[in-house]
Amino acid sequence: MKIFLLFLTFVILQRLSELMLAKRNERTVRSEGAVEYDAGGYRVIVLMHTAFLVSFVAEYFLLGRSLSPYWLPLLCVFVAAQLLRYWAIRSLGKFWNTRILIVPGERLVTKGPYKYLRHPNYVSVVIEIAVIPLIFSCYITAAVFTVLNLLVLRRRIGIEESALSSLDKP
Repeated sequence: MKIFLLFLTFVILQRLSELMLAKRNERTVRSEGAVEYDAGGYRVIVLMHTAFLVSFVAEYFLLGRSLSPYWLPLLCVFVAAQLLRYWAIRSLGKFWNTRILIVPGERLVTKGPYKYLRHPNYVSVVIEIAVIPLIFSCYITAAVFTVLNLLVLRRRIGIEESALSSLDKP
């Protein structure tokens, strides 16, 4: 249980620090004239990620889950997803956000992982939503929220692609 609580604390602190960075970046790009797309959809994403953490904790404790026998390779996949996510965040700089904020007249970012993948941050999130619960044998949470996340991201990526089409190409 100590490992579970340490890991959960790490994930929560990580998410909170990312929300603080996103808020700082939001203030910066809004001061540069950023336009937000799909504010209502953002609330759905926040709700889904909150429900994911609640489900993860509930399944672990209520169903007596434990560390998976495959925890080490799963943890390695989690770490790889983190490396991809932080490479994406660093590459986007002030433009990284949890919201869809587009500054008119800016250029599309095509450096870092964006040179190889269109949405590397979302790839990372898909991996995390699947792997975090699997590390602790929380199969129900992994299955349900992987499907929900894919549905939410499918919609969001469509909206984001439409918004990004207004940017100058490099």
